[in-house]
Amino acid sequence: MSVGIRDVARAAGVSTATVSRALGRGPVSDAVREQVEAAVRATGYRPNLSARRLRSKAAQTIGLIVADIRNPFFTAVSRAVEDAAYAAGLRVILCNTDEDPAREALYLRLMEEERVTGVIFAPTKTTADALTADSLAFPTVFIDRSGLPGAHDSVVLDNVAAAAALVDHLAAQGFSRIGGLFGSTSSTARERQAGYEAAMARHGLAPLIRSVAPNAAAAEAESARWLGQPDRPEALILSNGLILMGAVRAARTLGLGVPRDLALAGFDNEPWTDLVEPGLTVIEQPVAEIGAQAMRLLFERIESPDQPVRKVVLSGRTVLRGSTRRVA
Repeated sequence: MSVGIRDVARAAGVSTATVSRALGRGPVSDAVREQVEAAVRATGYRPNLSARRLRSKAAQTIGLIVADIRNPFFTAVSRAVEDAAYAAGLRVILCNTDEDPAREALYLRLMEEERVTGVIFAPTKTTADALTADSLAFPTVFIDRSGLPGAHDSVVLDNVAAAAALVDHLAAQGFSRIGGLFGSTSSTARERQAGYEAAMARHGLAPLIRSVAPNAAAAEAESARWLGQPDRPEALILSNGLILMGAVRAARTLGLGVPRDLALAGFDNEPWTDLVEPGLTVIEQPVAEIGAQAMRLLFERIESPDQPVRKVVLSGRTVLRGSTRRVA
């Protein structure tokens, strides 16, 4: 019977994650590393990668696990991460999860098998809430998502302030029935919803909230149902670029003029948002900086595994266009 990593962990009296860190030259003490290496010799365990690669200080590969590569935000962030990795002489393994926790678990196992140097990860809220500081065998930085406090480094937008800024703008334009359509799977959407609710309360307005799978097709269907009702909102805030796209399609199908019949505001300043007449008001995220900061945190975590966990919060920029102009 072949010997597996669980047999080594049992012999060493440590977790499988600790065994992986020790064999991959990850953040463990010298005493624990010696303990694991002794268990490897005693059990005859043969790792699934070459001995030369395991002896090297790093695998020279990082993993990038994104929620939806069709989302232009993640496409842009991936480019920034790859640019930084290329400059550092690292390869990138890119995985797309479609916001599916099962696929996230699969790709995290893949990263462990590949003995990656580290991972940049945009997890669902389900997965993020389950990952403690000791859950993964490699340094990890969350991107665009928050996890358990003190568990992992992260780079995020100030989502609460960004959503509140959109509400403030719409209220200043005279809109009162301001709806919010938010993604159902991420901490990012929850934070944006919290910012929306706080700003609505500050303006004395009743929140109108629905949630949806964070893709254009689901958003189009839900927007069509909502906007087809007699008491539909007079303005909508959409929590990501794909949801915004779905709402635009629904309004067009229903024959609603923007902003004559419906004001729209959302996130991500993609080129198409300026091409749709009369231009869409959005929060522009600093995508290049998000990717670069994530790589910086990852490099620093690899070099200094015991340093305190850090969270970098970046500001967005409100880009005002015709979709939120009040029409008399």
